[in-house]
Amino acid sequence: MPQNQSRKLSVAPMMDWTDRHCRAFHRALSSRALLYTEMVTAPAVVHGDRDRLLGFDAVEHPVALQLGGSDPAQLAEAARIGVAYGYDEINLNVGCPSDRVQSGKFGACLMREPELVADCMAAIIEAVDIPATVKCRIGVDDQDPETSLFATVDASAAAGVDTFIVHARKAWLKGLSPKENRDVPPLDYGLVRRLKRERPHLSISINGGIGSLDEAEAHLDDADGVQLDGVMLGRAAYHEPALLGQTDRRIFGEAVEDVDAYAAIERYRPYLAARLAEGVALPAMARHMLGLMHGRPGARAFRRILTVESIGPNAGIEVVDRAVEAVREAESRRSEAA
Repeated sequence: MPQNQSRKLSVAPMMDWTDRHCRAFHRALSSRALLYTEMVTAPAVVHGDRDRLLGFDAVEHPVALQLGGSDPAQLAEAARIGVAYGYDEINLNVGCPSDRVQSGKFGACLMREPELVADCMAAIIEAVDIPATVKCRIGVDDQDPETSLFATVDASAAAGVDTFIVHARKAWLKGLSPKENRDVPPLDYGLVRRLKRERPHLSISINGGIGSLDEAEAHLDDADGVQLDGVMLGRAAYHEPALLGQTDRRIFGEAVEDVDAYAAIERYRPYLAARLAEGVALPAMARHMLGLMHGRPGARAFRRILTVESIGPNAGIEVVDRAVEAVREAESRRSEAA
């Protein structure tokens, strides 16, 4: 398959999940997927502990900083700080439905104020020389998605934004929890495809409910004269990270071998060793690996060892080695029994 420079695949920003250790692990599986930070609020970036909030390892590139906020000047300052830290993209969150986000007037509630979103993006674009993008929902609460999505996109496009990642669900700010907002509102992939059809000059990536690379490829295929530019994977990439090992070949068309689970761990080892030497506790890194052996013999033992044995005061890479060996032994037993 020829290399495809135009197709995009990214891993969604997920609060409490896609921290720097998670991103380093995901990078061990794919060299091309764009990785996102957890959402960081602009006030926290401007006034808080920047190294803790923004620090990352060079191995993570390409990596995007996702900001939350609604004050254009503050977002611009946070974006400048992000550039100084070396991020490859600044993304504005216009999709998170949590109570904390609503009280701070950012996230999905901004779907009600497309002109404010545009003002925020204009300020960010003026402040930085790297891509500035928007991740949004198709609407909130009783909004008509056919109106709200296009209003948000058109206002930001007029301000200079050319790349949008659209979670193809409404967010219900009243009546549904953040968890329910990931599953209960129905998906409307057709509306996202319509957005691309009617705004072909914009880069449109689709997000929401995409559970496999087969589904990702289907979204990227030319259908009805519409070809989306990218796919963003969320929980599928986190809970079954091994699928990322196929993305460089299947999505980007590179002539490379897939990265299997064992190879990914070997690639992750130098990062693990470096962080352990700095005093980072093993569970902070091992928790992102729990789904790596999903569907393989010994997967349960792998998860148990990483979960239970990593909490010891002197736990190190040997715990990961024991977890891997449990899988190898289970696979060997199954092979001998076949």
